[in-house]
Amino acid sequence: MFRIFRYLKPYWWQVALLLVATGGQVFATLQIPALMADIINNGIVKEDVGYIWQQGAIMLGVAVLAAGCALMSSYFSARVGANFSRDIRADIYQKVLSLNLADTKEYSTASLINRTTDDVNQVQQAIMMMLSVMLLSPMFCIFALVMAIQTAPDMSWIIAVGIAAIVLSATLILGFTMPKFKIFQKLIDKVTLLTRENLTGLRVIRAFDNEKLEKNKFSKTNDELTRLNVFLDKILKLMGPLVNIIFNGTTLLCSWVGISLLTKDFAYLGDMSAFAQYVSFVMMSFLMMSMLFVMLPRANVCAGRINEVLNIKSKICWPAETKGVPAKMASIEFRDVDFRYPGAEEKVLDNISFTAQAGESVAFIGSTGSGKSTLINLVPRFYEATSGEILVNGINIKNYNKDDLMKRIGLVPQKGVLFAGTVKANIKFGAPNATDADVKQAAQIAQAADFIKKLPGEYNAHIAQGGANVSGGQKQRLSIARAICKNPDIFIFDDSFSALDMKTDAKLRVALKPIITDTVVMIVAQRVSTIKNADQIVVLDNGKMVGKGKHLELLKKCEVYRAIVKSQLSDKEFAKEMRLADA
Repeated sequence: MFRIFRYLKPYWWQVALLLVATGGQVFATLQIPALMADIINNGIVKEDVGYIWQQGAIMLGVAVLAAGCALMSSYFSARVGANFSRDIRADIYQKVLSLNLADTKEYSTASLINRTTDDVNQVQQAIMMMLSVMLLSPMFCIFALVMAIQTAPDMSWIIAVGIAAIVLSATLILGFTMPKFKIFQKLIDKVTLLTRENLTGLRVIRAFDNEKLEKNKFSKTNDELTRLNVFLDKILKLMGPLVNIIFNGTTLLCSWVGISLLTKDFAYLGDMSAFAQYVSFVMMSFLMMSMLFVMLPRANVCAGRINEVLNIKSKICWPAETKGVPAKMASIEFRDVDFRYPGAEEKVLDNISFTAQAGESVAFIGSTGSGKSTLINLVPRFYEATSGEILVNGINIKNYNKDDLMKRIGLVPQKGVLFAGTVKANIKFGAPNATDADVKQAAQIAQAADFIKKLPGEYNAHIAQGGANVSGGQKQRLSIARAICKNPDIFIFDDSFSALDMKTDAKLRVALKPIITDTVVMIVAQRVSTIKNADQIVVLDNGKMVGKGKHLELLKKCEVYRAIVKSQLSDKEFAKEMRLADA
C-alpha cells in the first residue's frame, strides 16, 4: 500500500494545506469544551450573564473557524484523492498498452479492467479517508487526551479502558477479514470475466441452447461472491455496534465517576463536562480510525493488485532510438529463427529462414497449429524469437525504436478489430495525418467504398464498439483499408481474406498490385487460391519449414503442400494442377 503513495508526490503542497487545515480544525474544536467549562464555572455558577454572552460569542467564532477548516480539509482531500486515482488509472492504462502479448498472458482482460476501475476506486476511497482521518484522528486523540488529563486527572483511567476495548475489537475483526479480501477481489474478477465472456459469445450460447448451463456457471460464482460478501459485511458491521457500546459505556462511566466527585466539590461540574467531551473526542477519533482500518485490508489487497500490473517488466526491451540506418527499399529476412512460448519445452517454430524483397509476396500455409500466425507475430515483436534473427529493411528488429518499427508495418489481423467512432476515424487509425483523399483511396482498394456509400453519413457513419453494426466481411475490408492508408513498408495479412467471397477477394488483389510494388507482402492463408500466385510460399508443418518455393514447384516436390492442395480441389482440378507442375 505504501508504495503507491508515490502518486501523492505531485500534490505535496495540497497535502501540506490539508495538514494546516486539519491542525486548525483540531485546535479550534478542542477549545470548545474548555470554553464551555469556563462558562459553567465562571458564568452559570456565578450567575454572570455578561460573561456568558462574552464567552459564548468567542465560542461561536471558534466553532465557525473549526467548520471553515473542516470544509477546507474536505475540499483538499477530495481533490487530492481524485487526482491520485486519475494518475494511477492513466499509468495502468499506459502500462497495459505498452505490454506485449507475452507480458499479459497471466492476467485476463476482466482482471485488468477491474484493476483499472474497482481496485483504483477502493484505493482512492482509502487514500481520501487516510488524508482526512489519519491526520485528523491522531491529532484529536493526542491533544484531547492531554487536555482531558489536565482537566480531570482523577478520571483519566476511563480513557485507557475505552481505548483498550476499541483496539482489541479492531484487531479481532481485522484478523477475520484480512485473508478474505484477496478471495473477494478474485471472485469479482471471475464475475466480470463470465459476464464479458457471455456477452461476447451470446450468439454461440443461444445457437447451442446453453443458456441454462451458462446461467448455472454464473450463478455458482455469483452465489459464492454473495456468501463471502455477506460474511465480510456481518463481521465489519460488528465494528459499529461494538464501538457504540464502548462509547456509551465510557460516557456512562464518566457520568457515574463525575457525579460521585461532584458530591464532594460542586465546582467540579465544569471540569466534568469538559472531560466528558474530551473523552467523546478520543472515542470518536478511535471510531474513525477503526473505520479506516476496516477499509484498509481491502484497499491494501487492491493496491497490491495495482502494483502487480505497474511493476510488470516487459520481456521485450526497445531501444530509445533506432540503431543503424534502415535501407530505403523494403525487405524482410528470417535467419534460423526458433520460438517457444515461455515455460514450454517444445518449439512452436524451428529453424525458419526466408527472404523477401520489395515488390515480392511471401505466403505461409500449413495445418492448424503449424505456427503460421505465431511466425508473423514475431515481426512486430508481439513475441520475441527464442533464437535467430529477424531483419526489416536490413536491420535487426531488436535495434529498432518501437515507433520506427511499427510505422513500417501494416498489420491486418485474422479477426477484424474496429473501434467505436466513424468509418473515417477507423481507416485513419494508423495514419492520423491522412487526407480524405487517402482515406477514400484506401477504401476503394480494399473494396469497401461501395458499402460505405450506402451507410448513413458515408465516411462519417458511426461504427459501434468492436464493429458490431457491420458484417464480418465489411469489418475485414475496413481493417484492410486501415493498413493500406498507413502506407507501410511491409503488409502482413493474417488470414485476412477468409471473410471475403471469391469475387471480392480477386478484385482486392488486382487493386492491391499497383500499391505493393515497393512493399513486402506477407500472407497467412488457409485457401490455396489465395496464395497460389505468391512469389514465395513457405509450407509449415508442426513449426518446421517443410517446403519453400512457388505454387507449381511445391506441388511437384512438397508432399505436405500437395496434400493441402488436394484437400481443397476436386480430383479433376487437382489432376490439372499436377499436369501443369510436371510440364
